[in-house]
This record gives sequence, structure tokens and C-alpha cells, in this order.
Amino acid sequence: MKVAIIRYNAGNIRSVDFALKRLGVRAAITDDHQKISQADRVIFPGVGEAKSTMAYLRARGLDRLITSLEQPVLGVCLGMQLMCRWSEERNTACLDIIPSSVLHFKGGMKVPHMGWSRISDLKSPLFEGIPEGAYVYFVHSYYLPQNPYTIAHAHHGMPFSAAVENGRFYAVQFHPEKSGPIGAQILKNFLSL
Repeated sequence: MKVAIIRYNAGNIRSVDFALKRLGVRAAITDDHQKISQADRVIFPGVGEAKSTMAYLRARGLDRLITSLEQPVLGVCLGMQLMCRWSEERNTACLDIIPSSVLHFKGGMKVPHMGWSRISDLKSPLFEGIPEGAYVYFVHSYYLPQNPYTIAHAHHGMPFSAAVENGRFYAVQFHPEKSGPIGAQILKNFLSL
């Protein structure tokens, strides 16, 4: 199986690569359109800032490429947020794969939301074999409210989307690559979709 990790100006890409290697999967970290298009699975990870990242994607045509992909795609953390319509982070238009907006945590909640939190109401083959209330690792200051595409939620002062799905596009706000055996199983599930 060919797996491509989209390379762009974001952190945490190597962590995803190492997590896949632990599963025996060799991935290509690339921004080459042909390699990404020909992969069986594509992962769009990242830690960073929305506006500069979207500018980087647009300058290289990766925004159009990502939305045109026909194989399963997994967004992780910033990758999930950029799959949405808009982010409150510097008023950023995103990829509009998930037609919903990303908001900043407010109301006196600790920001960033960092650490282990439970995920619940799991509704996708992405979570096959994952128990309700499993703990996964989050690091984020912006969140996607629950919406019709939500396939798992978590709480940080209020419920929010921990994962979403729209057709062949899947995305998680948490970091499966940092979430131990639960995260490894989620990555395995994505690879077997």
C-alpha cells in the first residue's frame, strides 16, 4: 500500500511518519502532486497557524489537489481545521471539505487544550475496536463545534468535534500518533478503510 503524508510548512509531520513506521508502513513525505494523487491513502497532518499554512498550500496548488483526491484522506489537528470552511484564526478561508467553521476557545477555558481527553459517541469505521470514552492526546487552541459531520466528540468546557467525516475525507482534532495503542488502532483502521 502506498501512503503519502502531505509535506507543507507544518510541524509534527515526522511524528506521523514514525507512528506509521511502528505499524510497519513506509510513507512518502511529499508535496509532489503525482505521488500524492497515486497514493492509496493520504494523511494531511500538522501543527501550525491557519492563515500562513493556507497561503502556502495555495501557492503550491496543494489546496486544489487535496480537495480533488479520490482516495481516503485523513486530516490530523491543523489538517482537520484546514479541511473546514473557515477558521477564526486570522479570519482564514480554508478548504471547505467540512462545511463548518473553526472557532477559538473562549470563556475562561485554559488554552491551549492540551493533554489526554476522552472521545465519545464514536460513529465511524475509523473507530472500529475503539471503546467509548477512550483517551487520546490533544493540543489545540481552536475547535470545530459539533455538526452533522461529527463522528466523535470530546469536552473542553463544552463538547466539540473530536473527529469528522465527509465521504472519503476523515479528520481528527487529536493526535493519533501521540495517543498510544488507541491512536495506533485508529491509524490502522484508516489504512484499512
